Amino acid sequence: MSRYANLFTADKGAATPPAPKPAPYTVLLVDDEPNVLSAITRVFRQENYRVLAVTGAQEALAALAKEPVHVIISDYMMPGMNGAEFLKQARARWPQTIRIMLTGHADTNAVMGAIKEGAVYKFILKPWNDDDLRVTVALAIEQHELLQKNKALAQQNANKAREIGELSKLAVSNRSQLAIMLHKRNLLNNQQVQELYKLQQTRKEPILKLLLEKDWVAENTLREILRKDLMLEEVALAEFQIDPAVLALVPRTLCDKQWVLPLKQTGRRLMLVMADPMDQGLIDNLRFTTGLEIQAVMADTAAIKAKIQEVHGDAGVSFAELETITSSVDPYEGIEILIEDQDDATLEELLRSSDEPPAIRLVNAIMLEAMRLGASDIHIHPRTKSVAVRYRIDGVLVDKIQIPTNWHLPLVSRIKVMAELDITERRRPQDGRLTVKSPFKVVDLRISTLPTINGEKVVMRLLDRNAAIHSIAELGLSPPNLARVLYAVSKPQGIVLATGPTGSGKTTTLYSLVQHDATPTKNYVTIEDPVEYYLDMAGQVAVKEKTGLSFATVLRAILRQDPDVILLGEIRDLETAEVAFHAALTGHLVYSTLHTNSALASIARLFDLGLKPYVVATALEAIIAQRLVRRICEDCRQPAEINQGLRAKLGPLFDNATQSFAGKGCPRCNGTGYRGRLAVHEVLTPDEQLRHLIATGATLLDLSKAAKQHGLIPLAHDARDKVHAGLTTAEEVLRVLGPQAAA
Repeated sequence: MSRYANLFTADKGAATPPAPKPAPYTVLLVDDEPNVLSAITRVFRQENYRVLAVTGAQEALAALAKEPVHVIISDYMMPGMNGAEFLKQARARWPQTIRIMLTGHADTNAVMGAIKEGAVYKFILKPWNDDDLRVTVALAIEQHELLQKNKALAQQNANKAREIGELSKLAVSNRSQLAIMLHKRNLLNNQQVQELYKLQQTRKEPILKLLLEKDWVAENTLREILRKDLMLEEVALAEFQIDPAVLALVPRTLCDKQWVLPLKQTGRRLMLVMADPMDQGLIDNLRFTTGLEIQAVMADTAAIKAKIQEVHGDAGVSFAELETITSSVDPYEGIEILIEDQDDATLEELLRSSDEPPAIRLVNAIMLEAMRLGASDIHIHPRTKSVAVRYRIDGVLVDKIQIPTNWHLPLVSRIKVMAELDITERRRPQDGRLTVKSPFKVVDLRISTLPTINGEKVVMRLLDRNAAIHSIAELGLSPPNLARVLYAVSKPQGIVLATGPTGSGKTTTLYSLVQHDATPTKNYVTIEDPVEYYLDMAGQVAVKEKTGLSFATVLRAILRQDPDVILLGEIRDLETAEVAFHAALTGHLVYSTLHTNSALASIARLFDLGLKPYVVATALEAIIAQRLVRRICEDCRQPAEINQGLRAKLGPLFDNATQSFAGKGCPRCNGTGYRGRLAVHEVLTPDEQLRHLIATGATLLDLSKAAKQHGLIPLAHDARDKVHAGLTTAEEVLRVLGPQAAA
């Protein structure tokens, strides 16, 4: 047989070499007591571990430098360097090693410090249970293997992403004839064509996308040319039910980037809907990658994007956003729970609370992303096929992350543990609160759970402790309203109410009023549930119903603290209302909130609580009703017309609207056209006639007529003025205030 034959035939005489045996796992024991080292070594005598025993931290560091170690079991109390410091150094130099601390020393601060810094995988108390120690080490080794596999997979994913990125560059071709065709029809000039191709080479995006972004040619004009002059077929995408096998021919990322979608396969022909059917380069690339002939048809870009969303589902959080969440700082290390009122907790309870489920990273990532986006609420909404994480940004809910349903239970359980709720109770609503600290800020969260047919829904309200308090000039009050507010807050006594629904900025307004002309010669006290802003010059009290600290109880106690200015978080019942108005009548300036729809409705609400009319008439100095609307992005604001349907819903108030603006959408506002919020106000300051009507129990109609004669500017009128000024849009006014029947 030729000497090359063994390259093509098996050598039957050669024996298959045996597979190499895996090396045993190495466990490093560190303790200054030889008896302890011997006892732990005996625990692992029947295990397939290689056990190294050393008597000090420095000796252990030297051993780690010589060879890799899978698990470290270290004592806490050791001479020279204690176990916490040793494990911190080991984590910094060998992060892949699993670290276990064995301690009988109840140093709570050191224990919690090691937990928060992530230096310890688990704590075991002396005297230990041998079986527990064996199980813990086995789980630690399994964790080590998972970390190594995850690291390898992450590297593979990075390599694949790099390859896909290189391939995607090929998918963006320079062979679309769309710009040339429009130039020949005198719809684009030479400079515009050159700018399009220059942008295309720089940004690697399709010509059509850049053309629509520039808004040089309307899309319906473009479709008309392609349909009539080039005889291209236009399809109605709603009529197509796409087979999953056909859908898999073109990746989702390419569909999103190029605005294309495979519709059906007939033999060796693939029908492909394209926003730009004149991109011959893209057609050639897809013909090569699919191995099929391409039949290009067209549809509107909006219809294509909607169909992609329908067939592929919600893409959830984008890769760029996920990279923002997970890059640089590990979410597990970037956030910590501030445990309050736990002075009597034992070491065992603290250690038990550190044994957290794997969902901790997901919960922390959700919270960090909410802080980064400036969200006011987090909604964890279980649906039939997934769990949606939704953020309320600038008053509007936005779906951001989609989570598999099997993560729902550990996710909710983790949040309940953090908020000290009952994790076994899933059939009743629960309320709780917690405080978290991130690298950015300290945030208080109010937690509410609600059982639904798909599982428990969780809503978290975020309250930033470090948020800056706005001045009165920054509240967006119109000049007449600003003059009324300044007059009311200059009074030495009385009550000023801010009204509106939840999330309308009432507390922000009240803090601005409290801080206005604040002086060290006055005593400021606040009562809130919870404290939303931190004010050094004020004594702030957090209401805690469980311990008997109700609004009324604290308010009575505060009246014995010689206050000048009192901020009361909310008037909820008759008892609180009576004490608040009594304080306003006895020489104190009181600020508080009510949940009502308008300034005049607040008077009816106070009567409904049981207050006497003459008390309301005497103590009331001002009522500020407000709503929050989204502010138009200043970077992409442009003139816009209010359509007739919108005018009809907004009523006669907008019949003579001379101008309006809207945001086109840009990177600064994430394509929404809005960035930030501003308030629309309605300020009622009662004069003598209005006080008389209130004291005599006049009807709401009589009060309304008297208030308008006194110069009351309704919410809708203030909103209209802000639309004319280009600060917000008519769509926002309709969303927040609803249809307006009359001016």
